[in-house]
Amino acid sequence: MRRSVLSLLAATTALTLAFAAPARAAEDAVVIPAPAMDTAPASGIQTAVIAGGCFWGVQGVFQHTAGVVNAVSGYAGGSKATADYQTVSGGRTGHAESVEIKFDPKKISYGKILQIYFSVAHDPTQLNRQGPDSGTQYRSAIFTTSDEQKKVAEAYIAQLDGAKVFSKPIVTKVGALEAFYPAESYHQDYLTLHPSQPYIAYNDIPKVENLKKLFADNYIEKPTLVSASKATN
Repeated sequence: MRRSVLSLLAATTALTLAFAAPARAAEDAVVIPAPAMDTAPASGIQTAVIAGGCFWGVQGVFQHTAGVVNAVSGYAGGSKATADYQTVSGGRTGHAESVEIKFDPKKISYGKILQIYFSVAHDPTQLNRQGPDSGTQYRSAIFTTSDEQKKVAEAYIAQLDGAKVFSKPIVTKVGALEAFYPAESYHQDYLTLHPSQPYIAYNDIPKVENLKKLFADNYIEKPTLVSASKATN
């Protein structure tokens, strides 16, 4: 679906988008309260894995988030044997396009990551789709790495649904992470490398702008890139 959308957008809007990002994204940001329950303060680097449609935009948002050490696009929910873009795109692998976020809990909490995820990174009320992309590989999902993360995520979803901050119920699924498989190298840092590509300019650049607007204290101008992380290791 994304490929056909890219072709259509390229044919009709490439020239306009090459010079200026549109004023809105396919999914608008929603102002939401912070989670009433959060993980306890801790030392060391922690991991969060989330899925919210095409991983290009989700990765881009968290690469501009302070406290994030690394954000890698990849696949979660299926087996290693099917963790490649072409196979996952068929929608039958169980995988969701996901982002593995390594973060410093002294600088950003797990709950704050979820607040950004629900507010600006995607629309959690869309079932098995996100904007122009449809299929289970584009589902909204949180893959938890601890019982504490599971409790926080489930409590936050209940909190947001109870407050009716979205016009429809949240469909995000919460489940334990079994494995995360990094996506192909050409998918990494995609938003930064291709800001004028029509799909990115329409769907994803506005998400980063909304992060800057709604979460100014958590926004960083210079993205934390996968390529930079590899260069320093």
